[in-house]
Amino acid sequence: MKIETMNPAHLDGAVLLEQECFAHPWSRESLFSELNDPNSVFLAAVRDGKVIGYAGMSVIIDEGYIFNVAVTGSCRKKGVGSALIRELVTYGKKHGLCFITLEVRQSNTAAISLYSNFGFIKAGERKDYYSDPRENALLMTYYF
Repeated sequence: MKIETMNPAHLDGAVLLEQECFAHPWSRESLFSELNDPNSVFLAAVRDGKVIGYAGMSVIIDEGYIFNVAVTGSCRKKGVGSALIRELVTYGKKHGLCFITLEVRQSNTAAISLYSNFGFIKAGERKDYYSDPRENALLMTYYF
């Protein structure tokens, strides 16, 4: 597996991951727009030419806001998500960010464990943040 900066060649794979992983997937147009935003950092995990995971983050001055982390079902718990988060944290360190933050479903114990292992801590909760099904989000933050 290789972590690459996402480019238009990765879009079809990212769209498939969105549809597989999220109740309200981003459209191809939304992903393409983010790729062209100079304040966005998008990474693709690629194996044998296929996108098996991706992560996206917006950088505003010295703050990082992770949009999505998605890994195809057959590759979960095999280090793909860890590799993507590691790269985002490394990016944050290199670029002098103060923190990186994200929302995660309260029931998503696997993701919460992944983020906790990297030093993200619970910083708050957003009531009824998610729909399909309705659920609270934990706000988790990594401080540099």
